[in-house]
Amino acid sequence: CTLDSEVALRVGGDFFFDPQPGDSPVELVLIAGGVGINPLFSILLHIADLHEYQEGKGNGYKMGTVKLYYSAKNTSELLFKKNILGLMNAFPGKITCRFHVTQQRSKICKELQPHVTGK
Repeated sequence: CTLDSEVALRVGGDFFFDPQPGDSPVELVLIAGGVGINPLFSILLHIADLHEYQEGKGNGYKMGTVKLYYSAKNTSELLFKKNILGLMNAFPGKITCRFHVTQQRSKICKELQPHVTGK
């Protein structure tokens, strides 16, 4: 998004992402805190599967990018962080994530450092 972009937000309710072949690609921004990552991680996995399927078959799926913003107290509470890093490495520029920690007391591991902001 850029300044003055129009965005749609949804909080609560059913979480799913079900694009169909031929749909225009969308740019998704997923925002999660703590264990709220669970349904969004499923969406992220689905997007990764569709990216693989699109690249392998050219089947009409046109996937856009997804940006995940995920916050927790500290890096040990960031669920699925290794999996998310793996998806970012597998789909560079297509899947990105910024982790935010609010109460980190220990040093952040080197692997996570470029992707973490905090106080």
